[in-house]
Amino acid sequence: MIPLPLDVVAEVVGGRVEGDGTEVVVSGPVVIDGREAGPGGLFVAFVGEHADGHDHVPQAAAHGAVAVLGTRATELPTVVVAEPQAALQRLASYVVAQVRRDGRPTVVALTGSQGKTSTKDLLAAVLAGAGPTVATHGSFNNELGMPLTALRVDQATRYLVLEMGARGRGHLTELTDLVAPDVSVVLNVGTAHLGEFGSREAIAEAKGELVAALPAGGVAVLNADDERVSAMAALAPGRVLTFGTGDADVRLTDVTLDRLGRPTFTLTSAEARVDLTLQLVGAHQALNAAAAAAAALAVGVSLEQVAESLARVASLSKWRMELHELPDGVLLVDDSYNANPESMRAGIDALASIGEDAAVRRTVAVLGVMRELGADSASSHHELGEYAAGRVDQLLVVGAEAHGIHAGAVEAGTPSVFVDDNEAAIAWLREHLGEGDAVLVKASRGARLDEVAAALQ
Repeated sequence: MIPLPLDVVAEVVGGRVEGDGTEVVVSGPVVIDGREAGPGGLFVAFVGEHADGHDHVPQAAAHGAVAVLGTRATELPTVVVAEPQAALQRLASYVVAQVRRDGRPTVVALTGSQGKTSTKDLLAAVLAGAGPTVATHGSFNNELGMPLTALRVDQATRYLVLEMGARGRGHLTELTDLVAPDVSVVLNVGTAHLGEFGSREAIAEAKGELVAALPAGGVAVLNADDERVSAMAALAPGRVLTFGTGDADVRLTDVTLDRLGRPTFTLTSAEARVDLTLQLVGAHQALNAAAAAAAALAVGVSLEQVAESLARVASLSKWRMELHELPDGVLLVDDSYNANPESMRAGIDALASIGEDAAVRRTVAVLGVMRELGADSASSHHELGEYAAGRVDQLLVVGAEAHGIHAGAVEAGTPSVFVDDNEAAIAWLREHLGEGDAVLVKASRGARLDEVAAALQ
């Protein structure tokens, strides 16, 4: 963060300083976890249902924090406020505004029902090759994660890449009111969080808020393959740049997969054409790469530079299509961070492509619940089981909430085993997996199937 005297922090957030903060300057990381504090940092203390962040101030101080933002005085000089979250957001908005007085950083915001984090990681890698870049860590994309990311900027930052999530109408507007984007990227309108939104039309309306937040000189980067997204061009006050497999400004063609499911493809723009191969698993990563390319073109990076950077990306955020070749000859694809019907099908397709290699004896999909699907939950799970039929050799379905996947697979004639929990899944896999098997592990975060993937490793 840019250096700020503690009394300035207090003035910005509407708080008061408790303790001797007259000589304190906040210049390090702003964190909500004391273990992540650093020299010169600010620790934001929240009081939750089961924990009180103020109790962790000594831990933050031991890691170098020099001040606290909280609701009561602590051992460190403390800016006391009534609502730490609102104060954190005001501080982030202020810091970005101060840095943007020099015309930088360019702010690129991304949203979509799936693929946000992977595309954000790809775009961040591309832009980092063009200048100092700050980007969202993992999927820290909500009303806390977004301001914490924004607070990492300084005068040297050229690009700020913000992943933005929404669980209802107005959420993206709240985030863009804090930090307005120069470029807004909308990837897709799917069924993730359908239970909270109520309909795909409501999801589209919420995602469209990111486009409507652009200034007159901003650029909307939209998926031409998704009719709900392409319709958002009507909301754009300025230029629109599209990506997709058909008639698009950045066109994706000729996608092929190697034995490990890694895509080779062509990207074509008005000025250039490039062929590239990703080190990532899944054909869907090619479309994510096209989205990242379009966003990079929007800020002036050439397509040739984009291709060079994308080809070097070896990994994404944790638990997203991680490829592990295990010592016992098993190939593991760990995509256990989250799941919805669209991303589940993409994962199954990736596993199926790996299974086409003659060296693969059998494909095994370890699948758990897809949450937040509302009234469509039962049918979506059953349909996913049917979708897996003929694409994978064996299903292992984990947890009662996911039983519909098992039922759909069995009805469609695909071998499927149902187990109650992760412990039982691990036991089954240890007994039945062997050399030459390829395994996909995927479910919504709450299922914690990362525990299964970790046990295999």
